[in-house]
Amino acid sequence: MSNSKKIALIIGHPDKESYNFALAAAYKKGAEKSGAEVREIIIRELDFNPNLQFGYRKRTELEPDLLKAQEILKWADHLVWVYPVWWGSVPAIMKGFLDRVLLPGFAFKKREGSVWWDKFFTGKTSRLICTLDQPTWFYKLVNGAPSHKAMKRLTMNFIGVKSVKITDIGPLRLSKDSFRAKWLAHVEKLGMQNK
Repeated sequence: MSNSKKIALIIGHPDKESYNFALAAAYKKGAEKSGAEVREIIIRELDFNPNLQFGYRKRTELEPDLLKAQEILKWADHLVWVYPVWWGSVPAIMKGFLDRVLLPGFAFKKREGSVWWDKFFTGKTSRLICTLDQPTWFYKLVNGAPSHKAMKRLTMNFIGVKSVKITDIGPLRLSKDSFRAKWLAHVEKLGMQNK
């Protein structure tokens, strides 16, 4: 077990009955079949204030659930984020989680008198699994995929996660059961490959 991959599975959808939770369960099933160790962060179940009240001017004390989430993120080799794209972004609860958890001193550190920063998540990899109500090609070509850029470049790359793969699934609205089943099987396979 010591050589197995350590995976943090972070679920950003606020509704437990959502397809996102089914996708997360499929990924976890595949990963555990492969012998990987999976620890989940189910954001909707955490007890925390999603508002970074004072920005970075003044410290907001971290709630116990956020301290535990930080431990899981530090422990993991591979970070898997499962969430819907809403208004070209992530759900509010997930954005609040990112604001409160990926803090200076934990995920990165600004250098004194410099525009550069130190990245504390180097060596980790990530996979974004997100659902859309529009065709994925339309989201990329016409709308410029803003949430993909925000999560990959401005969040994961910013804290040092260089390898970030994206699995986007859409359009989910009006999709048939066969479409959903196909994607569940695909995501389970990603879990088995620890990708």
